[in-house]
Amino acid sequence: MVLKAADPGEIQKLEEQFDPEVRFRPQGHAAEWIVGALLLALSVFHYYTAGFGLLREQTHRGIHMAFVLGLIFLVFSVTKRHPQEPPRASLLRPAGIAWPDWILAAGAVAASLYVPWIFDDLAFRVGNPLAVDVAMGTILVVVLLEATRRSVGWPLPIIAVVFMAYAHFGPHMPGVLAHAGSSWTQIVNHLYLTSQGIYGIALGVVATYVFHFVLFGVLATRIGLGRLFIDLASCVAGRYAGGPAKVSIFGSGLFGMISGSSIANTVTVGSLTIPAMIRLGYPRHFAAAVESTASTGGQITPPIMGAAAFLMIEYLNKPYQQIVLAAIVPAAMHFFGVFMQVHFEAKRSGLRGLSAAELPKAREVIRRDWITLFPLALLLVVLFSGASPYLAAFYGITGCVVVGMARPVLAALWTVAAAAVVELGNPEIPFYALLAGAAAVAAVPHSRRRLQAAQLVEGFVTGAKYAIAVGAAAATVGIIVGVVTLTGVGFRITDLITSYAGDIAAFVQPLLPGDVFGVPAITLFFTLILTGIVCILLGCGIPTTANYIIMVTVAAPVLGKLGVEPIVAHFFVFYYGVLADITPPVALAAYAGASMAGADPFRTGNTAFRLGLGKVLVPFVFVYSPAMLIVTKGFTWYDFVVTTASCAAGIVLLSAAFSRY
Repeated sequence: MVLKAADPGEIQKLEEQFDPEVRFRPQGHAAEWIVGALLLALSVFHYYTAGFGLLREQTHRGIHMAFVLGLIFLVFSVTKRHPQEPPRASLLRPAGIAWPDWILAAGAVAASLYVPWIFDDLAFRVGNPLAVDVAMGTILVVVLLEATRRSVGWPLPIIAVVFMAYAHFGPHMPGVLAHAGSSWTQIVNHLYLTSQGIYGIALGVVATYVFHFVLFGVLATRIGLGRLFIDLASCVAGRYAGGPAKVSIFGSGLFGMISGSSIANTVTVGSLTIPAMIRLGYPRHFAAAVESTASTGGQITPPIMGAAAFLMIEYLNKPYQQIVLAAIVPAAMHFFGVFMQVHFEAKRSGLRGLSAAELPKAREVIRRDWITLFPLALLLVVLFSGASPYLAAFYGITGCVVVGMARPVLAALWTVAAAAVVELGNPEIPFYALLAGAAAVAAVPHSRRRLQAAQLVEGFVTGAKYAIAVGAAAATVGIIVGVVTLTGVGFRITDLITSYAGDIAAFVQPLLPGDVFGVPAITLFFTLILTGIVCILLGCGIPTTANYIIMVTVAAPVLGKLGVEPIVAHFFVFYYGVLADITPPVALAAYAGASMAGADPFRTGNTAFRLGLGKVLVPFVFVYSPAMLIVTKGFTWYDFVVTTASCAAGIVLLSAAFSRY
């Protein structure tokens, strides 16, 4: 069969090469046990609280951050380069980890838990912190920046330091950026002791929602849901012209539903599709570009959309169902654009589809993996019933455990019962009965389990390991957001950008024929361009989640001032932040695909950007015609149909032009 997956070890090496968030250091036996136990404890903590109730806000976030920062110093090296073999344990390296890392981990844990510990007393001294408060806050800022540097890279910590410097040196700033300035004590008080800084919304969303869905994605992949998606995509699209490329599009879109990482999506699905595309006759750079472009679409694909959907819930105060509904058509337009260019390229080059012998049999695929759809279906049922996302994740994770451990028929019956209980209102007694039933069903012995106990534990450990970097990034973004609220720089930036865009519009408007475009419309157009460029530049160095939060804090108010609805502004900055993964010179997803294909990275990045034209143009479409997002004000089905049809027609024509078909 052509579509044969690469070795899992090779996939892991590629992820580590291009994604700093999973570039873990090698560990000896003792360190592996210690770190594994801590990671398992973190997953169990979040699983338990998701099902049985969250702790007090500051306590929950503090415990999460203590685990995250402490673990980062144990699993990430000081530098990107680390030895292939784990260091031996010694007096200077307990469990093979150097003393400075243990000290940093201990300091991170103490500083993270200090605020929850004194939380009841904070009301009496916010604004007038004690010396010990400032000391602990300083420690947390230092260890947080170092943890973020190790796990995410230099750009985000540097941006955070620049913002803190801005808060302190406000009187020395030029023009509209000048402000009164704040002392270090005032900065620490705001960032550390209030909920508008490090312990703010960004950390809360990661600790409450994102972690759970990362864990669900890992477990869903372990039970075979990712394999089912890829095989179904092969059955549906593989036999048509340019088959493997179309498999890549469908497979990456489906796999992206449970994977929030463009790079992980690229190397996992690409291990099957890129070699097949090359063998069929696609140029190496084009094969890599197709996979990376399709894989970045996973972050905009409902229902999970990486972490963005849950961040939008908090920032927009809208129900989850509306966020998902708004995301459907723009995501479809992205994949449609990639599909049309692939199709035209295949027709122009005379590339055939795969033969029946080269494709999996649909009946065998469904018979083997049908049950793996049940946890995802249960998660969606709970989400759309109006329950909280973390409770939905709890049911989804439990469903993965049941499907992985139980006989398929019993697992299906349990899933249906769980969905029925949720729809009937989730009373307490059936909830506990469901958990007891899950334990009983999973405990029934049989020889063909999808997950053995050791594999289940490994899934919980890996899920936590993949989620710790985003926790550090979210806390660091809290520094940036805190400085914005402390100094009011967001309003200053809004005035600066709108003034600059207005000047450009005033210059351009007389050059245009007639009075077709007024100054306000031109101002909005150039503001969108400036905002998109900043989103892409920021996204080149920081994770999508962090980019989204920063841009929502700084740029979304700019668009709001020009009359753009909040949900439209949020989707605009989110789409352009994701675009950075396929935009040279720092197109990490494209470079990961190029490495797998043996192609030129820069050429791959350029081609990937062209293939992603839907993601470039669609945000402008829904800004000027918000009906595409369905849930916007003044929505009519007529506007929706006209907008969507016009956008699709434009994508077809542009795809034909780019493909020279």
